[in-house]
Amino acid sequence: MKLARNRLHYFLFIILTIALGLLSRTGIVPKFIYAYLGDALYALMFFFIFAWLFPRLSTIRVFLLCVGFCYLIECSQLYQADWINVIRRTRLGGLVLGFGFLWGDLVSYFAGGLLGACLEWLAHYFKKQRITENPVE
Repeated sequence: MKLARNRLHYFLFIILTIALGLLSRTGIVPKFIYAYLGDALYALMFFFIFAWLFPRLSTIRVFLLCVGFCYLIECSQLYQADWINVIRRTRLGGLVLGFGFLWGDLVSYFAGGLLGACLEWLAHYFKKQRITENPVE
């Protein structure tokens, strides 16, 4: 589905997702989802970033771009050169690049990207429903 996204809304979604992601790294998150929630929110953030960057791109393409990008970041963690490990040891570098490859992260990224796509599809569906129920006269 192609649509014109409201960039302000997506910017606010990005900020909200970053806040939730940082909050997910505190002690208030239950242990059984702690390892997965942050990665899912990371992918959701990138879904919103790519939707913001490419407002006319279809939802499925934004999803594929998001998941592909997250998978590349995860695979980059297999590369452990000194120069990139110096970057990873900084707070921002660790948050963006991560530290070590984990198969479970790939599932979390897929789930986060899928959540973004589903939220967008639902928003589009309800917007379409509202328009058909209240046609402009």
